[in-house]
Amino acid sequence: MENKYVYDFSEGSKEMKSLLGGKGANLAEMTKIGLPVPPGFTITTKACNDYYDNGESIREEIIKEIELQLENLENNLGKKLGCNENPLLISVRSGAVFSMPGMMDTILNLGLNDISVVALANATQNERFAYDSYRRFIQMFSDVAMDVPKYKFENILDRVKESKGYKFDTDLTVDDLKEIVEKYQSVYMKEVRKKFPQEPREQLMLAIKAVFKSWNNPRATVYRRLNDISHDLGTAVNIQSMVFGNMGETSGTGVAFTRNPSTGENKLFGEFLMDAQGEDVVAGIRTPQDISTLKEVMPSAYDEFVKITSILEDHYKDMQDIEFTIEKERLFILQTRNGKRTAKAAINIAVDLVEENIIDEKEAIMRIEPNQLDQLLHPIFESSALESAKVVAQGLPASPGAGSGKVYFNAEDVVEASSKGEDVVLVRLETSPEDIEGMICAQGILTARGGMTSHAAVVARGMGKCCVAGCSEIKVDEYNKEIRIDDIVIKEGDYISLDGSTGCVYLGEVKKTEVALTGNFEKLMNWVDKYKTMMVRTNADNPRDAKAAIKFGAEGIGLCRTEHMFFDEDRIPAVREMILAKTLEQRLVALDKLLPMQREDFIEMFKVMDGKAVNIRLLDPPLHEFLPHDDESIKALAKTMNIEVNEIKKRIVDLSEFNPMLGHRGCRLAVTYPEICEMQAKAIIQGAIEATKQGAKVHPEIMIPLVGEVKEFKLIRDMIKATVDRIIEEEDIDIEYTIGTMIEIPRACLTADEIALEADFFSFGTNDLTQMGFGYSRDDSGKFLGEYVNKEILEKDPFQVLDQKGIGKLVKMGVELGKSVKPEIKLGICGEHGGEPSSVEFCYNIGLDYVSCSPYRVPIARLAAAQASIKNPRN
Repeated sequence: MENKYVYDFSEGSKEMKSLLGGKGANLAEMTKIGLPVPPGFTITTKACNDYYDNGESIREEIIKEIELQLENLENNLGKKLGCNENPLLISVRSGAVFSMPGMMDTILNLGLNDISVVALANATQNERFAYDSYRRFIQMFSDVAMDVPKYKFENILDRVKESKGYKFDTDLTVDDLKEIVEKYQSVYMKEVRKKFPQEPREQLMLAIKAVFKSWNNPRATVYRRLNDISHDLGTAVNIQSMVFGNMGETSGTGVAFTRNPSTGENKLFGEFLMDAQGEDVVAGIRTPQDISTLKEVMPSAYDEFVKITSILEDHYKDMQDIEFTIEKERLFILQTRNGKRTAKAAINIAVDLVEENIIDEKEAIMRIEPNQLDQLLHPIFESSALESAKVVAQGLPASPGAGSGKVYFNAEDVVEASSKGEDVVLVRLETSPEDIEGMICAQGILTARGGMTSHAAVVARGMGKCCVAGCSEIKVDEYNKEIRIDDIVIKEGDYISLDGSTGCVYLGEVKKTEVALTGNFEKLMNWVDKYKTMMVRTNADNPRDAKAAIKFGAEGIGLCRTEHMFFDEDRIPAVREMILAKTLEQRLVALDKLLPMQREDFIEMFKVMDGKAVNIRLLDPPLHEFLPHDDESIKALAKTMNIEVNEIKKRIVDLSEFNPMLGHRGCRLAVTYPEICEMQAKAIIQGAIEATKQGAKVHPEIMIPLVGEVKEFKLIRDMIKATVDRIIEEEDIDIEYTIGTMIEIPRACLTADEIALEADFFSFGTNDLTQMGFGYSRDDSGKFLGEYVNKEILEKDPFQVLDQKGIGKLVKMGVELGKSVKPEIKLGICGEHGGEPSSVEFCYNIGLDYVSCSPYRVPIARLAAAQASIKNPRN
């Protein structure tokens, strides 16, 4: 089996997903359990990788395996590819290991040519069906295999329909379809400079190569990057005998989910079209019917379908996304996969499955993608604002959420506007896979066509983007870049708001409010806290952020940046007075003004966090950041402080640095200006004492930033300790506190054993550690990091996802060295990586006690920490 590249559906199983791809493995599994699956075979992901290794060529050995399986399929069905009597037609579909809806390519009706189309018409006694299938095949094959743009065919189709006064494709007659086929073949000849291929085996090999190539098309690459899917997996190719939904009113095709993918409701959710092929449903050219109406249209097929959906959900123990075709009242299942769903649906389904005793709590936790929770943590439209907002149209509520932004009509413009910081809504007649980058950047998506299983709906739900689809009330003019709704005209750049939960489209921007995290979300997060063993803290610099983080389940503050407290309008004058002071005495006067302000901040923070640890980082940025740099602000400051303008300018020049990140900042400020450090130490401990008197429990952790040498840490620690202990003694109160450092300089990781002997804790500042470890400026790396990721020099932006091979190795070394001399040392991380799931798992695996992240990422980090504990329990 080692050198086998092609498997019949009867030879596989769902466990062979990495080899057969998701679609192939599930087709094999459904065949195995006796469901009505049209027979076929799968060319493996191994063959795809071999194709790329072999210079984008399929080796003879693999071609022979394909031909053998094709022969077996022909014998099994008693039909032959390209036969002039009873021709076999096949579909050629991609099938990656992980579901990538709409990102890769499909060709239906392969095997048709000028002779077999006549044979098909005779065999089925349905000439219209035969030529309808042929025109579809020419367009798909030309687009997918030969890169002939789809619109060249769509224009022909639209012109014929318009000239005959037809509304739908189903209105086309046999003669119309024959005319269209001829015109399509002329387009092919003009574009490819060859006749449309008549030899089915040539068609097949070109189609297989096209599917292999589609693995690396731009939209598939973007989708993989967005969803963290490896570029090395390759795609399988599924060759399946065709069944036809376009054989008249006794045939049809559809897509259905076993539960609602937007809400998770345990109710069949889907759509179908009679006299159609699968692409018609997702393309949204005709408005599909709700799956429930199939009960009236074809009761026996509906009953059988309901029974099969129940079998599949029980078998896979998860909500399924199923494609089906009915051919002359006979039902066939073409695909099943775990359905893409919103975060709300994912949580509701997981909790329901636990309560139905289908899965356990741990499995429910593992089912939720941590980053998906981001969808639930952002505001929704305020109910009072909705009352006064103007509804201009209503479409289908395809993907829940609230989105406001300026209207743009193509993906490129959306990407460009978003890069300038604009909130954008992508408006299209219907989206296609080429729109993927625009969809990623948009706040919401609005389409005039398409149903609840259209491309826009499925992809938006997977991304957590709000989407209103099939909004037939709007007339989208993509050429003139405007929307018309009766007498209302919305032009590019105008604001609209979309409610993906109701399908409403509002004129202008609608105010948003916070979302309540209760019900099944709360239930799931209680299970999360039951199984996670690593704490999750938050980065918060004010009581407002601290309260938000507590609401999201934060177990303490892992980073309070004291410099953020200095930038308030009423404080900055005192800070500037301190910086511009010529003598120590003048500086102490300014610091005396700042002390009560800082103390008040800490009192409030300790009260909010009542009983939870608060890690406070001493002043970190260089002093020049607090001074003005434009002439008008400098003049205003000179007047306020009664100082000459030139004197301020000279001080600004004196403080400016060639490389501030490596300059006079962090613990170096405490070494040169110990009085600043002493003021902050006083403010922290006085705040803790006052909060205690007001009934709060306090756990202050004082963090010295940017330490690279143990002697500088010891010098500052001793100064802080002397100040704090003196105040505690004077107040005759018992306050426990700890002093530690932020490990953010590579040298600190290398000498962590020395520093640990003096420090009570380490907090790894992975933002600066990444900056200094890579030698990339955080502020300037945006100019090149995108290209580094695109060209696969780096797998991810290391400022977003922790580089485990390099920077992670430094962190791990710091942990091991620190614990080697002080096993009980408290260890955490407070860089932005503290809320990124793969980085959280790494932190757990190397033995950190906690991660800390921004308030809105706390639930994400909690879930990631629980998943890490379940995957790899600590002894």
